Amino acid sequence: MKITNTLIGLFVLCAIATCAQTVKNDISDAEMQAIYQAVKTPYKYGLVMTPKDNTQKMDCPTVFKKGKKWYMTYLIFGGKGYETWLAQSNNLLNWENVGKIMSFTDSTQWDGSQKAGYVALGDTKWEGSYALKKYDGKYWMSYFGGNMRGYEAGDLSAGIAFTAENPTTAHEWKRKPTPILTAKDADVRWWENRKLFKSTVIEDKQRLTGYPFVMFYNANGDSAKNNVKTRWFERIGMAVSDNMLDWKRMIDEPIIQHPVGITGDPVIQKIGDTWVMFYFGAFWKDRKGAFNRFAASKDLIHWTDWNGDNLVQSSEPYDELYAHKSYVVKHKGVVYHFYCAVNKKDQRGIAIATSKDLGKSKKTFVK
Repeated sequence: MKITNTLIGLFVLCAIATCAQTVKNDISDAEMQAIYQAVKTPYKYGLVMTPKDNTQKMDCPTVFKKGKKWYMTYLIFGGKGYETWLAQSNNLLNWENVGKIMSFTDSTQWDGSQKAGYVALGDTKWEGSYALKKYDGKYWMSYFGGNMRGYEAGDLSAGIAFTAENPTTAHEWKRKPTPILTAKDADVRWWENRKLFKSTVIEDKQRLTGYPFVMFYNANGDSAKNNVKTRWFERIGMAVSDNMLDWKRMIDEPIIQHPVGITGDPVIQKIGDTWVMFYFGAFWKDRKGAFNRFAASKDLIHWTDWNGDNLVQSSEPYDELYAHKSYVVKHKGVVYHFYCAVNKKDQRGIAIATSKDLGKSKKTFVK
């Protein structure tokens, strides 16, 4: 029999489907409750990173460890667009800036005015090493970029950056010259044909998806679904890759979504044999503001959404507008839930909630 590309594609899809069927996809209420108890952080330590002045907004923490130190990539918006920065800490509580790692470039480039980066291939094991893994001799970062000035302005697409240098030093990461996913691709889905936002890339060692690398990302679209217009609603979908440079969409529908508002900024950890996705919701019908939640999966494809209390929500003057955009780690028995805190003046900084009472941070926004 002659093997065609179509048949090869069918074989791959069947293999993925068979693999998924061998994994228990449903997560019981008891399991979800156990995850909640393991990850909840009822104690707000406070702000640990704030911008240098009121012209800047700080956003989207991503945390990793190298040696004895912790590192955080984060975003700064200063009026033109996003740039990506690096900070370091000895204890996860006291942070100092290291420098910039993705800067503005020529506006003729597709990502000249926006580079919002998130380091990739971190150790996903709960209470693990949180170290970044190399692939092909490089460290990797996914990001969304654009060339228009303004807050998330114009076309925003997903890109890939990499470096062979030490990821804990301030240096410009190299970038693939073209985007890896855009809202104008021929295979773009109905829910993502306007803008692509944050992405998280993990290694799928078990090849549950049929691929070694998996990207989870949120996006919005102009299309109507079931006669309901959803222009600004955001949903989470997935893409896969064999080599970190070339990516393709995995399934047609979002893997996590809600009837209205934002479902975004996925971050992945693995607790035992269960994958946990931390994400934020905003502007839902039954919940005010912006807040952090989670979902769980056995196969990275089918997700069970938590229907209980928010993990983090507004309660303090520094996060009274929004408490959202998670990055969660567990170290020496303590869960640290980093998040973007926004007050009513729209000042944005990085705060932490913890599983144990560690006292209060004295850091405040610039008055």
